[in-house]
Amino acid sequence: MTVTRIFRRLVQIGLGLILLWVGAVFWLGLLYWAVPPVSTLMLGRWLTLQPVERDFVRLDEISPSLPLAVMTAEDSRFCDHNGVDWDALWDVVEAADEDGPSRGASTIPMQVAKNLFLWPSRSYVRKGLEIPVALYLDLIWSKRKMMEVYLNIAEWGDGVFGAEAAAQKYFRKSAKNLTRQEAALMARALPNPLVRNPARPRPGHRALAGQLQARMERAAPFSDCLKP
Repeated sequence: MTVTRIFRRLVQIGLGLILLWVGAVFWLGLLYWAVPPVSTLMLGRWLTLQPVERDFVRLDEISPSLPLAVMTAEDSRFCDHNGVDWDALWDVVEAADEDGPSRGASTIPMQVAKNLFLWPSRSYVRKGLEIPVALYLDLIWSKRKMMEVYLNIAEWGDGVFGAEAAAQKYFRKSAKNLTRQEAALMARALPNPLVRNPARPRPGHRALAGQLQARMERAAPFSDCLKP
């Protein structure tokens, strides 16, 4: 087999894998309307026989304080954009270091795209793939559905996924009964869930949560998309 034929074969395989991934995104995006979604981190833990704590709940079974806290902390323009906050993304890309764009460039739909279909390590390639997936998911899902999925697949500790499992682990209560302070502590744990413990916050974590509670008051009028 000549080098040219080998190259063509590799290109064909690559295109086939891309089409397979695109098809998976398309059909799973539709399927996850009715079926509880599974993140790539969960799949990885199951495949390596590691435990996963997760209990899927609907958005109306979660304290309204938590989606408000998460929106305020992670994606303040969640109700306004179409899946991608282009201005914020451009600002972060311009300021990015050689390791790639930071978490600050990601909207909630982009984080959902990453958690469901991509890998966790930072890179411009992953960020570039997040964008079309986020736009697609924002097109087929409501904002409430997007938030519901995010709150059920987000990592909140080693093997702890979703708001219900996290609320039970850290506060021994259902996510529906979280207080505003507890919601703020959980939201501020998201950027570093393996280090930040909502039940035993360090001074910096506690200070960030306190600031977030004040911001939540101001953000509440702009959270209509989270209402039933």
